[in-house]
Formats: sequence, structure tokens, C-alpha cells
Amino acid sequence: MDIQTKIDLVKRKPTEEIVTEADLQRIFENYEHPLHYIGFEISGMVHLGTGLCTAIKLKDFLQAGIKPTVFLADYHSYINEKLGGDLDKIRKVAKGYFKHAFVSLGLEDGRVDYVLASDLYDNDYWKEVLKITKDTTINRMLRCITIMGRKESEATSAASILYPAMQAADIFMLDVQIAHAGMDQRKVHMLARELSHTYKRDFIAVHGHLLPGLQGAQRMNPDAKGEEKETASIDAKMSKSVPSSAIFIHDSVEEINSKIKKAYCPEKTVEGNPVLEYAEYLVLRDKGMKIERPQKFGGDLDIADAAELKTIYQEGQLHPMDLKGAVARELAEILKPSREYFAKNKEHLEQLNVKDVTR
Repeated sequence: MDIQTKIDLVKRKPTEEIVTEADLQRIFENYEHPLHYIGFEISGMVHLGTGLCTAIKLKDFLQAGIKPTVFLADYHSYINEKLGGDLDKIRKVAKGYFKHAFVSLGLEDGRVDYVLASDLYDNDYWKEVLKITKDTTINRMLRCITIMGRKESEATSAASILYPAMQAADIFMLDVQIAHAGMDQRKVHMLARELSHTYKRDFIAVHGHLLPGLQGAQRMNPDAKGEEKETASIDAKMSKSVPSSAIFIHDSVEEINSKIKKAYCPEKTVEGNPVLEYAEYLVLRDKGMKIERPQKFGGDLDIADAAELKTIYQEGQLHPMDLKGAVARELAEILKPSREYFAKNKEHLEQLNVKDVTR
């Protein structure tokens, strides 16, 4: 496979930004199988944004010859009070339910490396964390705390200040060429890239689109100076902390239909419309989509791509309920392997309880 084809695979949706594409080309020129990592807190049930968006992107990376690692960040989860701050439970869920969520989406162990963070942490790692804190101001570290899903003013413990340094140290410890995350992790990647040149640990950052919650959207967009700005609308990104805003990868067909039916989807409105975004980033990524509707309402529509869908919708040629029905049907089909996997492996899902949904 030629280098440009590999770059095009990395650039495919839901990729939103590569820092930088020129550096990515150099990586492919120098590495046949570049090392990659994406890290996750262990925090309850896996939704479309965490699970499906990651799975489809890692399949692109695999096709491009990249070797992915899913980093199960147990200490980070502990600092951020996930699963009630129970470290033993965090580790159990990490190696059980959370890992198998990705396996259920086609990322079998062996194709992808699954690494529990604390299994790798040693004296050299903690020395790297201290070095990063020494080379970074307190104010810069506080600005990075937003990667935890918190505002700077919401840091609940002194350990939160270490969190960004630990994440940067993860990149250096794994010695990866590609660090991968959602746009909400951009600040820490920029910090790590600034330090990487001095530490001789150069890497590129690939940032993915953040799917909005079912009730609306809020994006993180870099301004001209490279700082993130929030463009707020009705609600935040898809989040398990608001279960009604999220579709979980093992939801039943009935649950998917019910959630999509209630989703924010104003007529003729494209911007901030979560149902359109699910169609664009998940359904229409690899194939077209059929809109089924009675002849009296115009009959069936065959949509080729996201651009066509947006035009038709904005012009009022497609009713929100018809769009919702098609997207719900397609998502239910895409998630069928995950539903079936957990139906056969119930012990993993049973590691969580109702309270864990929001943690």
C-alpha cells in the first residue's frame, strides 16, 4: 500500500484533525508498522462515541499497517473517581467488560493490544511524570484538567493536577508514533508534543470528532492560536453521565428506536443535529442509506452520501421522523454483533450495575 493511501485511511471520518499531516507522512516513510495508542478511563457502559467511533477508526489504522493499543487507564480512572473510585473494581471492569466491549465490535485481542496502565508503570514511568510536572507550569496543568471532563475550577483533589502529566507520560512510555483521542483531549496532546522534541519522543496526534448527545451538540474547536473553544448549543457530547443522551453499543433494537425517536432533530436544521451527525459519521461512512417512507410522502429515497443527505434535509424534502427511522434501523444493524456478543457473554455486562451507567 502506498503512503498516500495510508494517510487517506488515517484522515477518514471520524478523524477531525491530524497534528500534523506532514509529520504523519514522515512516520509512514520511516515505519512500516507505526505504533499507536488510545487511552480510556474505565467508567461504566460504552456508548457510540467511545466504542463504535473508536472501532471504525482502529480498523482504518489496521488497514494502513498501524499497530493499535487500547490503553486501559486504571489509575486515571481512580483519580477521576470513576466507578466510585474503587480501584479493584476499575481493574476488574477494565479487563472484563470494557475490553470485551471493543472485542464485540471486531477488535479481537491480538489484532489490537489491550494494556492495563498500572501493569506497565514502574520507577522510570513515575520519574517521567515528575519530569513533565517540573517542565510545566501549574497554570498550564490546570488548563489541561478539562481533559478529565471537568472545568479548571472543578478539580476535586490535588491528584487531578498529576493527571495530564500522567497522560503525557503514557505516550512517552509506550514510545508510540501516533497518539489518538477525541478532540476533547487536544490540550494534553499539545503539551506532550511541545515536550516531545526536547525528550526526543516525537509523535503525531490524531483527534476524532466528538459525537453529540441525543439532545444536542457542543463541539471543541481549535481557534487560530490552537486553544479550544466550545461552541455550545443544547447539550454536550454523548455522555454516559446522561444515559438518555447516549446509545450504548449493546442497547436493544427497541432501546435504539426509542432513544432516536426522542432525539433533537429539528426540521430543516443541519447544524447541531445529532441524528444527521450519526448518519454522516457512522451510517454513511462506508455505504449509502435507504430512507423508507410511504409513496404519499414521496416514496423511498436512496441517499449516496452525507452531502446529499444534508441538502435534502435542509430543503425540507425529508421529514425528521423518516430520517430518525432510517438512522435507528441502520444503527441497530451496525450494533447487532455487539448485542449478540454480550447476550452470549453476560458475565462481562454483569460486572456493572445501574449506578455504573453514569460513572
